[in-house]
Amino acid sequence: MKRTRRTPEQIVTKRREIDASLAGGAAVEHVARQHGVSPATIGRWRTTHGGAKRPKIKRLKELEEENRRLKKAVADLVLDTQIIQEVLRGKD
Repeated sequence: MKRTRRTPEQIVTKRREIDASLAGGAAVEHVARQHGVSPATIGRWRTTHGGAKRPKIKRLKELEEENRRLKKAVADLVLDTQIIQEVLRGKD
């Protein structure tokens, strides 16, 4: 087969078509031939351009960062509360 470079957007589009064909019960070899790629390419696309789409990955990273900031804020608040409690105990 002739080697063709595809953009990530083209790969995602082609992969959706391939996944739809495979969901219908077609054999990987048949679907690969139909779409002009090798079965190994389909496997590689599945691993490199797998389930999560870019917006989902970006959102996940944003949520992880927000979670990290919130955990730090809670830790700071707990520390402040403990300091205040120690000061109040000392006044008694």
